[in-house]
Amino acid sequence: MNQQISKLRVALVIVALYVPLTSWGQSAWVSDQFEITLRTGPSTTNAIERMLSSGTELAVLEQDEESGYSHVRTTGGTEGWVLTRYLMDEPSAREQLERLTQQLTSASAEGASMTSQLTAIRGQYETANGTISQLEQDKAGLQAQLDDITRKAANTLAIDEQNQRLQQQLTDADIRISLLEQENEQLTGQTNRSWFITGALVLCGGVLLGLILPRLKFQRRSRYDRF
Repeated sequence: MNQQISKLRVALVIVALYVPLTSWGQSAWVSDQFEITLRTGPSTTNAIERMLSSGTELAVLEQDEESGYSHVRTTGGTEGWVLTRYLMDEPSAREQLERLTQQLTSASAEGASMTSQLTAIRGQYETANGTISQLEQDKAGLQAQLDDITRKAANTLAIDEQNQRLQQQLTDADIRISLLEQENEQLTGQTNRSWFITGALVLCGGVLLGLILPRLKFQRRSRYDRF
């Protein structure tokens, strides 16, 4: 029993020693969020005008190499002195990363906008294709109707021409009938005249025979009487 208690105590001591070691052995990084002082002059004895956070853009007016300070002006127009060693020729990596992140975000937004525009354009393109297909079908239908109308119109013209020819033939036939009727009337008149003349000649011949025959008989009798 005492041995078990002793082993438990040793285990508790080991755990107590191990926990602080693991806590103090964790990794850590120096923060890039810091501020520098903007002073009225190139020394620490001058008053602090304001604090400048990292990434603030400054315009360098002059540098004092002896004091290690630079005369600068903020974008808001405030002038002062800062330590030259805190200045860089280009924005920090964090600022560049933030700028690139903003550009990437903007590019992503523009890409999304372009994607939506492309989708809209594709929709309009498909709609236009559908409209074109419908118009082509309508055109084909109208062309068929036009062909039918043209065919019927051609048949109508042919019928009109045929009717005109038949009408002309009928007119010509009427004219011929009129001429034949006139000729018939003329022939009828001539026939009647011929029969009239013939009858008159026959009548005259009969009259002459009636006059001549008695005389011939009389002459024959006279001759017979003489004998």
